[in-house]
Amino acid sequence: MASSVETLEFQAETRQLLRLVIHSIYSNKDIFLRELISNASDALDKLRLESLADSTVQADISDLHIALEVDRDARTLTVRDNGIGMSRDDLVDLIGTIAKSGTAGLLEKIKESQDAAAAQSLIGQFGVGFYSAFMVADKVTLRTRRAGTDAGTRWESDGEGTYELQAVDGLPVGTSVTLHLKPVDGEDGLADYLAGWKIRQIVKQYSDFIRWPIRMAAEQTEGATGTENDGDAAVETLNSMKALWARPRSEVTEAEYTEFYQQISHDWLAPAETIHMRAEGTFEYEALLFVPAQAPFDLFSRETKRGVQLYVKRVFIMDDCEALMPNYLRFVKGVVDAHDLSLNISREILQHDRQIQAVRRRLVKKVLGAIKTTQANDAERYGKLWDQFGRVLKEGLVEDTDNTQALLELVSLPSTHDAERPTTLRAYVERMKDGQDAIYYLTGETRATVENSPHMEAFTAKGYEVLLLSDPIDEIWADRIPAFDGHRLQSIAKGQVDLDEPADGDQEADSERSKREQDFVALLPWLTTALAEQVKQVRLSSRLTTSAACIVGDADDISPTLEKMFRATGQEMPPVRRTLELNPSHPLITGLRTAHATDPADPALPEIAELVYGGALLAEGGDLPDPARFTRLLTTHLTRTL
Repeated sequence: MASSVETLEFQAETRQLLRLVIHSIYSNKDIFLRELISNASDALDKLRLESLADSTVQADISDLHIALEVDRDARTLTVRDNGIGMSRDDLVDLIGTIAKSGTAGLLEKIKESQDAAAAQSLIGQFGVGFYSAFMVADKVTLRTRRAGTDAGTRWESDGEGTYELQAVDGLPVGTSVTLHLKPVDGEDGLADYLAGWKIRQIVKQYSDFIRWPIRMAAEQTEGATGTENDGDAAVETLNSMKALWARPRSEVTEAEYTEFYQQISHDWLAPAETIHMRAEGTFEYEALLFVPAQAPFDLFSRETKRGVQLYVKRVFIMDDCEALMPNYLRFVKGVVDAHDLSLNISREILQHDRQIQAVRRRLVKKVLGAIKTTQANDAERYGKLWDQFGRVLKEGLVEDTDNTQALLELVSLPSTHDAERPTTLRAYVERMKDGQDAIYYLTGETRATVENSPHMEAFTAKGYEVLLLSDPIDEIWADRIPAFDGHRLQSIAKGQVDLDEPADGDQEADSERSKREQDFVALLPWLTTALAEQVKQVRLSSRLTTSAACIVGDADDISPTLEKMFRATGQEMPPVRRTLELNPSHPLITGLRTAHATDPADPALPEIAELVYGGALLAEGGDLPDPARFTRLLTTHLTRTL
């Protein structure tokens, strides 16, 4: 026998907050079903725990489940569970949470905030996902009975000014939430949430891994496509309940890992690495991460998203969770399932807290550790992995200062040591010459440009290994990393490099150097003046063996390639004047010295100086400021020699 109906009125500020929840908070109306299923799952968990902890609780836990029921004629969708249920006081306290004190002050803060995301964060403390039902329903009826009690309660509201409470006898233990759905409102409005395919789609996306079965009469699913069954309707389970990450690794086969990876990544290959971890303590979570065997085609696209999905208690929260994985690990796929996490009211924006940062740090270390293990145990497999993801991993050397050393250990780079096989920095250091204190490298637009650069000549002749860096990111990270294993990284195109430095007391070498510098004492300042608009200084070089000249920068100058990259993005760059170094034994340079000594006023000398500079610029892959003039001067002087 039902008792009289009690009508309660929402407070004015509560009505405003409820209106905000219904119309402004959620970006996707489909998640109303996720919220209701999540609440039902929590109720099942609570009943199971309570029945185990309290023997006086008389409840049947042999078939805990969630049922979805559709009535097309009445346009209702019901979410039913046989979980813990609620008493009348529970209803007022739990569903009436938004009416608690502090609402008025909260609304005032929301009004003051001009940022929608900030407003969502402010109201996250209220946890009113249940009210998302009013996005798709014009009335919601809830019937519930708490385990261990005889009295049931009906709660009903249209989401406006009031709600009703009524005591009801004969209800089963558990809760049913019936949504009286609004009319379908076109492609951009309300979907038909009575259609079986739509319900299946939502359950598959958001609630597939919930541990309890989600059931629906099969005829209702098929009825959406025009098929009806006669007689008793078969019941089908809509969710897989197969959360691999929640199982011990020893109980999961490689085939299951591969199948799950392919399902979430849409990749047809097996993953290169599988990382299955569980964190316990004050903040518990499970993670199942995969490193693909092949880089996705859009790895370097601006639209590329990170591939880690976030779950909370097996409930899907979001794809591509940026808070959990840094950009340079955007190729990693997988899931993270937190037992408890600070979310805002819509569960769509993570609160920025220490828990998230701690999870992120540990996930990064696990991924880098797995790649390091492969590097140590399987060089061929590691080589393939680096070929696919090396360029993006090097971005971490710029972005992630916390893991710089770990990333430097992973770096695999081309070098002059072996034309076919790249080297690690660790291997480079082990091969360094006695007395060598720097790790030498050279950057450029292509490997061919780097290998054929005049800067390489003396290093090649004397057997010094040089790293050949031609990825665009190399221009940035190599300049920012001061050292590895106590050895500084030095560009051979910057600063003074003297591989012929005489030993202390080597008077013959000192004398030869002094004589050489004396021979050019007049030419060098003249050239510096003649090329003042292009260079800051002209000096003799010890890094050249066959080329006439090369251009070098100061230790803190940006490289020409990096300068060109900045200009290509529209950034204004002040002109960088560098140093022109001359090979004192090259015939062109000795001839220029002789001609200058014979007739310093010869009008051809400034043109030859310009050609020397232009040739050095071209040799390093640079762009001539006036190619037509350079060609004209070159043609003129070549003609004179014939």
